[in-house]
Amino acid sequence: MANKWVYLFSEGNANMRELLGGKGANLAEMTGLGLPVPQGFTITTEACTQYYEDGREINEEIQGQINEYIVKMEEITGKKFGDKENPLLVSVRSGARASMPGMMDTILNLGLNETVVEAIAAKSGNARWDCYRRFIQMFSDVVMEVGKKYFEELIDKMKADRGVQQDVELTADDLKELASQFKAEYKEKIGEDFPDDPKEQLMGAIKAVFRSWD
Repeated sequence: MANKWVYLFSEGNANMRELLGGKGANLAEMTGLGLPVPQGFTITTEACTQYYEDGREINEEIQGQINEYIVKMEEITGKKFGDKENPLLVSVRSGARASMPGMMDTILNLGLNETVVEAIAAKSGNARWDCYRRFIQMFSDVVMEVGKKYFEELIDKMKADRGVQQDVELTADDLKELASQFKAEYKEKIGEDFPDDPKEQLMGAIKAVFRSWD
């Protein structure tokens, strides 16, 4: 029988800390108690071990199960990765067997791209691109290890050019332009475009979690 590398929150419990890590086991336990936990899945600590055994690569079997569980999560939430009508956004966080504060920042709003942002803006009536520019900065910093300072410099320059003191004083158009500047900065530092495909974003974030355990 093939290894099980991924568990929905509804498939685990508090006794599975060794396999699911502290956060994963607790989320599973809370789900089992019927608490209103936003649904998700946990990739096992064994998958992390396997990642290192495979030369810091997520093998096809693990990738296949992750993709399978993305579909399960889409079915549970009624949302889809990259969808124009009802996009699925997720947070990705590291949760080791024992608590290790400060290991890795949680990556929020993974699944955003320009199409999704436009869809959310149209639905919410709020055209501010702040969540997207924050996601680009967070992904660049945590996943690709491009320092935050480069993005902070761009924000400071934008505020100086606009004659404002606070981020919140920037307009929706300013923030949209800032998101474009962030993506250009990413390309300059990494040598490739910022990933628009949510699954590519997710695999990058999972690798960042595994690296953070080293």
